[in-house]
Amino acid sequence: MSDSELMQLYSRRILALAADIPHLGRLPQASGSGHKRSPQCGSSVTVDVNLVDGRIAEFAQEVRACALGQASAGVLGQHVLGRSRDEIAAARAALIAMLKENGPAPEGIFTELETLLPARDFPNRHASILLAWDATLAAIDAA
Repeated sequence: MSDSELMQLYSRRILALAADIPHLGRLPQASGSGHKRSPQCGSSVTVDVNLVDGRIAEFAQEVRACALGQASAGVLGQHVLGRSRDEIAAARAALIAMLKENGPAPEGIFTELETLLPARDFPNRHASILLAWDATLAAIDAA
């Protein structure tokens, strides 16, 4: 990977999202928890949720990932409260399509995931980008 490719991949916007991850930590009494780890890079995310009427009422995430994984968790954390499992799964599917199938960036509240478009060309980073989403779905399923 060239220096210019690295510069594009770790743009200022990605680094800003990575530095401002909402809902960091753990919930003391979560109704569901999920943990996901990328075997490729060792990044991991643990998510705790409490649901009310099938929607996320409380959310916490413990993120140990590269800047791309942190940025993805940052976007998720900004908009996760009040979301249903279907909404999280749809955003995750749109993110996968953007990264792996040259699809458009997700629309609606998760449109900021477009910031991660430069990672499309680096498949070894995709698992880290998806960790927070996968852990959130696992936590919802466990609740």
